[in-house]
Amino acid sequence: MTVLADRWRAARPKVAGLHLDSGACSRQSLAVIDAATQHARHEAEVGGYVAAAAAAPVIDAGRSAIAVLTGMTASDVVFTTGANHALDLLLSSWTGPRTVACLPGEYGPNLAVMAANGFDVRVLPADRTGRLVVDEAATALAVSPPGLVHLTALASHRGIVQPARELAEVCHGVGLPLVIDAAQAFGHIDCAVGADAVYSSSRKWIAGPRGVGMLAITPALAERLRPRLPPPEWNLPFTVMQSLEHGEANLAARVGLSVALGENLAAGPENIRAVLAELGRLTRTTLADVDGWRVVEPVDEPTAITTLQATAGADPQRVRAWLIAERGIVTTYAEVQRAPFEMAAPVLRVSPHVDTTADDLEIFAEALVAATSEV
Repeated sequence: MTVLADRWRAARPKVAGLHLDSGACSRQSLAVIDAATQHARHEAEVGGYVAAAAAAPVIDAGRSAIAVLTGMTASDVVFTTGANHALDLLLSSWTGPRTVACLPGEYGPNLAVMAANGFDVRVLPADRTGRLVVDEAATALAVSPPGLVHLTALASHRGIVQPARELAEVCHGVGLPLVIDAAQAFGHIDCAVGADAVYSSSRKWIAGPRGVGMLAITPALAERLRPRLPPPEWNLPFTVMQSLEHGEANLAARVGLSVALGENLAAGPENIRAVLAELGRLTRTTLADVDGWRVVEPVDEPTAITTLQATAGADPQRVRAWLIAERGIVTTYAEVQRAPFEMAAPVLRVSPHVDTTADDLEIFAEALVAATSEV
């Protein structure tokens, strides 16, 4: 843990304060920042399209890294501007019945994309923690199959790991495509689980730039898609994957993401996952006895996300603002809109990356006590 943490920390600019907000936006490495900057400079020197051709090997390496992390192939991967864009591309291209099954705690912006694309949402069974009940889901999907099944493998408002691999097996057994939102899961937990599509942003646990993401689709699912652009009736010589990937893109961000993905593979995805899980346990243990707050996740949940519910009237939004202004500590205020059909009140989310120390967490616990008393 210490070696990985030291390398991660040394590869980045010195943090101004304490960063416990990787579930929103991780800190990019100097190499990622430099690669994106160099590409932008190269565009100015030789022209955007010449620079794009020169960057192709780096971006292709990024596709290959995504393939490794999703269990697919490089040809199954397209770059997007982020997770919501990826979901919109997929759903707007769907040719089957516009019904989708998902959990009650589905991410609010995902529900908005589903509604905008005319999808009727069906609710999958979950237990009191919000975790999918696989046996009940299997029965429901067999009795009344939707067009698609969508699973957010790790939610924005709660660090509970969903049984994605088990659901993939269920879906394959009944012939239903499974789409996984891996925005919080990619680079955090195992995402090579046999899904038909996996999408994510770059800026969270992979620690790439903002404004770029990815969508990986199996060939079998791609065959069932009909992208809006260019109009299919034009019969232009584009594959589905070529049609999905927009050419007018921020290639500097794609270069940065590709470098970040290379760093992830070099560090060992399994090593990163193990350290993040241990940090989650340490965070929950450290915060368990802070007055006025309740830790939502079980202490041994294998994620680095810890969600805090106020139990004595503290306002998570004001607490977050105080922590930034007074202590330079960045956390997440998670509003009800993140899971509008499940959340009853906003929460405070803590999401350290691998360079966070036990001392950092003790500092945060003390600051949380102070913030709670002040606001």
